[in-house]
Amino acid sequence: MTETRFTLSSEFIELNALLKVLGLASSGGAAKVMIGAGLVQVDDQVETRIRRKLRGGEVVRVGEERVRLLRASPA
Repeated sequence: MTETRFTLSSEFIELNALLKVLGLASSGGAAKVMIGAGLVQVDDQVETRIRRKLRGGEVVRVGEERVRLLRASPA
């Protein structure tokens, strides 16, 4: 299993946008299909909310890929 760390640059990122930014989904539409099909987990729970706001501290899993979200550093 591969783990990636992703540091937020703002208060939150939506789940579908995260999958696209990291290349786990080829497009926003592909991300929507993956999430709707139950292929994405957040903190070990299947997540079907396409625009779920991730604020840091969560772990997102797609297949063998894990992404640990880190909160943005205060300015």
